[in-house]
Amino acid sequence: MERKAKFERQTSEVEVCVDINLDGKGNYDIETGIPFFNHMLSQFAKHGYFDLTLKAKGDIEVDFHHTVEDVGIALGEAFLKALGEKRGISRFGEAFVPFDETLAFASVDLSGRPYFVYQVNTPKGKIGDFDVELGEEFFKSLSTTLKCNLHIELKHGDNLHHIIEAIFKAVGRALDKASKVDPRSEEIPSTKGKL
Repeated sequence: MERKAKFERQTSEVEVCVDINLDGKGNYDIETGIPFFNHMLSQFAKHGYFDLTLKAKGDIEVDFHHTVEDVGIALGEAFLKALGEKRGISRFGEAFVPFDETLAFASVDLSGRPYFVYQVNTPKGKIGDFDVELGEEFFKSLSTTLKCNLHIELKHGDNLHHIIEAIFKAVGRALDKASKVDPRSEEIPSTKGKL
């Protein structure tokens, strides 16, 4: 069974089109109009082994917030759609990712119940034109529409670029583990029989 999905979101501020294959090879084609965000989404796809085509056009002349948030919403919707009934998935996934002086951790439960914890204390700042706090906004939107429990923790780090990049890689790897099909079962991984 192919675990692929396409999702389009259009508002008065942003248009987003996402095409994802959960069982890909980490190929990506991403354009959001925000170079650093493109780079982070590429890291997410590459290290999660998701084939991801994502195009977004937003009111970035006003602010990057709307585009980043709506990309998170659309990506979460597409990922959830690609998961289908979630039969046979591992459900849980986690990853530690080092990047020079930085160590980031992400843990996910594809539970059908959104909950988001972001324990990342960084000074407010920018990487190029990208506001660092937009990383949190992206993952909050992603976890809400993907309906997953997502915990992100910065163990240590000083360089803002390294911190955000390690987080995107860690979440990609954690989602890869959680969404993988476990050959030992074709059932929904819950005693409730539903996720």
